[in-house]
Amino acid sequence: MALCRLARRAGAPVLTVLLPLVVGACANGGLFGPERGSGERVEIAPGPSETRGGGSAVGRTGTVVGARVSQLRADLSSLQGQVRAQVAERQQIRAAATANAARYQANIAQINSRLQVGTTPGNPELVEQWNQAQRDLSLIEDDTRRLNALSARVAQSSSFAGFVLESARAAYGLSGAVEQDHRDLATIEDETNRTLVEVDRLLNELSEDVNRQTASVASERRNLSALSVAIQSGQIFGMSLANRASLAPLAAGGARASGQPRALGRTSRGAVTGTSRPLVVIRFDGGRTPDYQQPLYDAVARALERRPGATFDIVAVSPSEGRPADLARGANQSRRNAEGVLRTLVEMGMPSERVGLSGAQSRATQGSEVHVYVR
Repeated sequence: MALCRLARRAGAPVLTVLLPLVVGACANGGLFGPERGSGERVEIAPGPSETRGGGSAVGRTGTVVGARVSQLRADLSSLQGQVRAQVAERQQIRAAATANAARYQANIAQINSRLQVGTTPGNPELVEQWNQAQRDLSLIEDDTRRLNALSARVAQSSSFAGFVLESARAAYGLSGAVEQDHRDLATIEDETNRTLVEVDRLLNELSEDVNRQTASVASERRNLSALSVAIQSGQIFGMSLANRASLAPLAAGGARASGQPRALGRTSRGAVTGTSRPLVVIRFDGGRTPDYQQPLYDAVARALERRPGATFDIVAVSPSEGRPADLARGANQSRRNAEGVLRTLVEMGMPSERVGLSGAQSRATQGSEVHVYVR
């Protein structure tokens, strides 16, 4: 304060030199400002642009490598957002597939229960339930296709994660970096590795989902085909013959599955050939179609249980004696009957490549017959 009064009494030359300093000091209560300890430090907090997340600097070092760190951080953030969206989409698709499968199984259970207690052939109520089950199965197929499409996008995310990881590792070799740049690169590398593990796990889960649903839909398609035949006849058969073959034990060895023939109609007059006995003989007496579906299914199913890889020959048998016109007409009728039996087997789920169709004539046959052989 004495210095301030001295400045007011001094002459002009002194004021010219000291006035700016003195005026500032007086305005602040003294030349040295407010009284405080001589050892006190004043800290200046970092600005928002100098920190990220937990407060460490990323890409703000002013170096070329720092700029590369900023770009890698942006790429990693985009990748993590993609992966989160893909995980959520998988859960959504799985939920939809679960609902569709539950509705499908409920319809199938209702159809089987009605067939179990007995119903009329071609019951329109069962036909409508069968149509609804087919629509539900188509929805499950759509869910499988959506999973396939999602799997392709996740594979792209995996490639992008590999690119980010390799770019971060390559950035270590760039010149002009400071220590903070390398610390930031290490952080990005660790986070990318964790994200890559999550992407690989998601890819494996999607692959399992697609394989499981594809096999399930294929199996249920065959069961639906067999079920349609059961609805037409008004009686239950069982699961698809193809599914029975896949579930049958493979330890049957070389045991044959022929067994005694099952004659539908009159008593069998013998086999067409002398060295092989038919598994099933179906007689079409007087143009009448016998109720052969259930016995045929049971016989073929037992054969598949004994020999899962068995194939079947369907032979249209017609008389070998008579007028030429009658023989030709009988052969044509037997051929149509055999084609009907073949169509029934395929509808029951038997793969068409495992069923052969041929014709033969026999003196022991008086009318149209269809023989089924197993080999």
